Amino acid sequence: MVKLTLKDGSVIECNDGVKGYEAASQISEGLGRAALAMKLDGELFEINKVIENDAKVEFVTFNDDEGKKVYRHTAAHVLAQAVKRLYPDAILAFGPATDEGFFYDVDVNVSVTPEVLEKLEGEMKKIIKENIPVVRSVVSKEEAKALMTERKEIYKVEHIDELDDGAEISLYTQGEFVDLCAGPHLTSTGKLKAVKLTQCTGAYLHGDSKNKMLQRIYGTAFPKNSELEEYLAMKEEAKKRDHNKLGRELEIFTTVDSIGQGLPVMLPKGTKIIQTLQRWVEDTEEELGWVRTKTPLMAKSDLYKISGHWDHYKEGMFVLGEEEDGKECFALRPMTCPFQYQAYLNRARSYRDLPMRLAETSTLFRNEDSGEMHGLIRVRQFTISEGHLMCTPEQLEDEFRGCLEVAIMMLKTLGLYEDVSYRFSQWDPNNKEKYIGTDADWDEAQGIMQKILDNIGLDYKIGIGEAAFYGPKLDIQIKNVHGKEDTLITIQIDQFNAEKFGMEYVDKDGEKKRPYIIHRTSIGCYERTLALLIEKYAGAFPTWLAPTQVKLLPIGPSQHEYAKEVMKKLKAAGIRCELDDRNEKIGYKIREAQLEKVPYMLVIGEKEMEAGAVAVRSRKNGDMGAVSSDEFLKNILKEIADKAL
Repeated sequence: MVKLTLKDGSVIECNDGVKGYEAASQISEGLGRAALAMKLDGELFEINKVIENDAKVEFVTFNDDEGKKVYRHTAAHVLAQAVKRLYPDAILAFGPATDEGFFYDVDVNVSVTPEVLEKLEGEMKKIIKENIPVVRSVVSKEEAKALMTERKEIYKVEHIDELDDGAEISLYTQGEFVDLCAGPHLTSTGKLKAVKLTQCTGAYLHGDSKNKMLQRIYGTAFPKNSELEEYLAMKEEAKKRDHNKLGRELEIFTTVDSIGQGLPVMLPKGTKIIQTLQRWVEDTEEELGWVRTKTPLMAKSDLYKISGHWDHYKEGMFVLGEEEDGKECFALRPMTCPFQYQAYLNRARSYRDLPMRLAETSTLFRNEDSGEMHGLIRVRQFTISEGHLMCTPEQLEDEFRGCLEVAIMMLKTLGLYEDVSYRFSQWDPNNKEKYIGTDADWDEAQGIMQKILDNIGLDYKIGIGEAAFYGPKLDIQIKNVHGKEDTLITIQIDQFNAEKFGMEYVDKDGEKKRPYIIHRTSIGCYERTLALLIEKYAGAFPTWLAPTQVKLLPIGPSQHEYAKEVMKKLKAAGIRCELDDRNEKIGYKIREAQLEKVPYMLVIGEKEMEAGAVAVRSRKNGDMGAVSSDEFLKNILKEIADKAL
């Protein structure tokens, strides 16, 4: 008998040489969905692999990330097979699964229009209906190269040439179609149910603009049509909420070709939202003991050489001029840390000065690749709520926890917290040239951070190679409406820069020691946060954030003066309001205010004017009846003070 230890610790016994799907059938009710693959002692395999020895086994379903990738990677192979059936001369590049589906890059002598996508999708459905077995085999490098050369798959041949001599290569065959692949896959094409090709874009081979432009065909796949339909409906809603579209329509920001990519222009509405956020963040930080600095936007290369940015981040910086004998070379700052350290270094420090919490609303500049630019999500100039905290080793955990608590509080206030996840970003020991410090330094830094995260009880994923060049970090990740994940807030521990900059303090015992440094943001990049808020609320911001909170709508000219008096009262109380005194019908004015997503409209007619009242219309609830202007003011001030969502 073979004993299989399941994820929950229970054990099942199976006959010797049992296949994975046979073992999975014994606990099918517990799985909730069909097993698509399995992990044996942590390694992922096809579900039809024969299990010959006792092992720890985890059955992977579509509910798991690995299961989705197995399912959709098989769909990518079916797409490639469909391409070869309809366009035999097409040359295939590569086609992985993605977080939301799959794609395949193809070199085909036809423009992949929506009509071509429809034909390819139809062919995919035929291949699925044929229920072709998907068979794995392992061959030598020479055999794989001979096969792909015979099939004129030049990009596959290039890839094979890059592999080590003597390497064994796995092939997957489904009918007449054969592809290189590490796998695993579903056991037959018929296991796929609902597939959809969504779009085609251009993509350089290997992502290098020096290479040929191929056509990248995107698609997705689900086990049920209902799940596919739900996903497609969500994507349609995402298009409507896309901040890049909605932010322009609502006149929040714009971009101008003559200014450049990644350099958005904030229009008055967007500027007002960011100003509101910035004042709230700065006031909150000061209440919590952070003191503000204001540092230069640029520095000589000397500063960046001390910090390590010149050696490890120069390509991501905007450098002004060139280093020449006797001539100063400057660069715009990509981060504030080496500047803020100077406030610490301004005089000698004692343990009584610690923790020292330095905060700054910093404008930063990063020379991002043009292909990475997207609206406000990824830009070349941005503003961030940046801070650096110097503390003793004994203070480190409490201060780290405090930084995290502030970030969580702000995300909850904005209504963004439910969408976040955590990543413990570590160095890549196989790529040491990217980082400063020794193996021992990194083991110590990551060990300290892991202990803190575990003590806090945080549920996080590990990101190898995602650390900053000078230390590990906790990244608070968030997805935009299209499902792409970005980092919103970062908190990191740094034990390297204190030494680089000669930062010391005199401890209680009279000895000089190095402080620990915590780099952190409390709300992250304001531009990125604004983009996420536009998408979260589809432009209908909570009242406290709305650029215009109230529109006054007099029905006729005789109410204009009274409307101005009400507006004066509201403005004196800090309410952002506008008067629409155009000679238009009241229904038109209301519709216009609704389209602008203004939280409240105050309709003023003869009756309201005589009673000293206003007829309140809510963006959300419609007609709320007439109240005195004082009553309305009291209610909206409370809503703003509470930062109600």
